[in-house]
Order: sequence, then C-alpha cells, then structure tokens
Amino acid sequence: MAKSSNNCNCNDNSSTNTRNNNMKKVLTFGTFDLAHPGHISYLEEAKTHGDYLITIIARDKNLKKDVINSEEKRLKQIKKLNIANEVVLGSLESKLDVIHKYKPDIICLGYDQKADEAKLAEISNAKIIRCKSFKPHVFKSKILKKNI
Repeated sequence: MAKSSNNCNCNDNSSTNTRNNNMKKVLTFGTFDLAHPGHISYLEEAKTHGDYLITIIARDKNLKKDVINSEEKRLKQIKKLNIANEVVLGSLESKLDVIHKYKPDIICLGYDQKADEAKLAEISNAKIIRCKSFKPHVFKSKILKKNI
C-alpha cells in the first residue's frame, strides 16, 4: 500500500476533526460524471447507514474512462445535491488514501461499482455495503451519455 498522501482536497476543519466520536461515518466513492437519479438513490441509501456521509469524487488523473465534466464540475454537482455532509476530491496518489484519512465505519459501494472488496476489508475495519440499483436500464451514465 502506498504511503498516505496529503493530496486529498480536504481542509483542516473536515469531519475527521470535528465530528462526534459516536457518529457512524459512511464513505462513498464515484466518478459522478452526469449526476442523475441513480446517483441520488445511491447517496441517499448510503446516508441511511450512518450519521455522516462523505462522498469522494474520482480525480481526472485517476480515471481510465472518458468523462464529460471535469473533477471540479463533478464535485460541484454532487455538493449541490445536499445529500452528503462532505464532498471532496480523492487522492492523486492512491485511491485508497481516503480510507486511511477518514477511517470510515461503513463503506458503501454502488451496485455496479468495480471495487476489490477483499482489499477494502484488508485495509479497513469498515463494514462494506453494496447499495441497490435504481432503474439501471435508464439511469446509468453510459446510457445517458449516448443521448447527449
């Protein structure tokens, strides 16, 4: 595992410093290129599993797929939804750095999100939950991009 970096777009007043220690912290990840009802459903479900939701936006540099919107625009789109308590850009060094930084109690993954659940369990004590899909035949970024 790479050494944890300080490249997360997180300020010193983040939840890691100010939250009540009894609160369950939930972490979600995603590209969120075109924010749509499927993303909203994912974030709303994730929020029900804890008290404080942190959503990590994938960095442009770390993406292996084409996106329409920049990381800054994607970050703003998810913030505007007002679902997550905190929305931040992921690490430039390693996608897993945010797990070390935020030390979540729960990691919620999207129904179709590619993630090495064994690796997540190995580096974190967080409970891993796979969220339900929401009309994936309609609300999937790949499908929506075809209609643009």
